[in-house]
Amino acid sequence: MSAEPIRVILVDDHPVYREGLSMLLESMDGIEIAATAADGAEAIEATDGADADVVVMDVQMPRLDGLAATKEIVARHPHLAVVILTMSEDDETVFAAMRAGARGYLVKGASQHQIRAAITAVAGGELVFGAAIARRVAEFFTTGPTSSPAAEVFPQLTAREREILDLLAAGRSNPQIAQTLFLSPKTVRNNVSNIFAKLQVADRAEAIVRARDAGLGRS
Repeated sequence: MSAEPIRVILVDDHPVYREGLSMLLESMDGIEIAATAADGAEAIEATDGADADVVVMDVQMPRLDGLAATKEIVARHPHLAVVILTMSEDDETVFAAMRAGARGYLVKGASQHQIRAAITAVAGGELVFGAAIARRVAEFFTTGPTSSPAAEVFPQLTAREREILDLLAAGRSNPQIAQTLFLSPKTVRNNVSNIFAKLQVADRAEAIVRARDAGLGRS
């Protein structure tokens, strides 16, 4: 007799991505799609109604985000393993997912093999994080969170945005920032755009002036 398949609930608000990933997972031996959901509220309903082993969960979704849904699902169904699969790879989201009870965290763009391996691992009780994320988690616990004067000067920025702004002020390019912080170039670009909007500056040069005036970029 063959082993029972791992039953998966797939949660993502983008129908094309959700349906594509559902078809991909269904094609894998040993994995069965128990249900799909378009947001966190639907995910909770699905876990209440479906006999599943693993939930593959996006983060940014309408009605109820993936982190809030993960916390509720884990509280209701402690046997369920949640794997976060999202575009976001900033430290705040990673640690929030861990606090919510997720057993795995992958960034969209992970290979078919990585997704399959993560589902299998968490179903077996293991914890799974992508290589770059695992490295940053290790660094966090080795060195501890860093403090920055920007936290007081620019309270509207997230910790990651302040870190990127500090590197901007030091004259680093986006590719250099991505390499330093183990982030994708796209993530750095998105954060830089958010910084410009929150500081209400027109361009990189103006952001650098604001940051240097606040004492950043000197390390």
